[in-house]
Amino acid sequence: MATSGFSPAAPPVFNGEGYHIWVVKMKTYLQAFGLWKVINSNVEPAPLRANPTVAQIRQHSDEKTKRHKAMSCIQNSVSDMIFTRIMACETLKQACDKLKEEFQGTERIKQQLLLNLRREFENLKMKEEKTIKQYSDRIMAVVNSIRLLGEQFSEARIVSVFSL
Repeated sequence: MATSGFSPAAPPVFNGEGYHIWVVKMKTYLQAFGLWKVINSNVEPAPLRANPTVAQIRQHSDEKTKRHKAMSCIQNSVSDMIFTRIMACETLKQACDKLKEEFQGTERIKQQLLLNLRREFENLKMKEEKTIKQYSDRIMAVVNSIRLLGEQFSEARIVSVFSL
């Protein structure tokens, strides 16, 4: 009988650059292990009731262990320099929030970045010495940067740049 085992690669390592890309990769990595949901949750599993079944004990233990597994994934996916910034964090949420604050910036900084990227998108023009492929690549780089910051960007809006 053949099994379809899944062995994901090592987690993507964050060295201080490309935070938004690393977050997308880590989300997928943690989802592969069923650990993504515990990232933003500070809720501990409810205590076991009196006379729990073996299945209930196992489930409770698995839920408690997920936080440690996710923290291990986060700690092992950052360089030593970045690790020293989160090593004192006691919870997974604290570690993720610290990384987000330091490398994504405040909401105000994020909004300023989005504003600059939107302006850059609106001002994109094809230069005569550039190929259509180079122009298309530049458009998609700006659009993907906008999307990485969490803003929706429709395909219709992208196509509109080509029809100018």
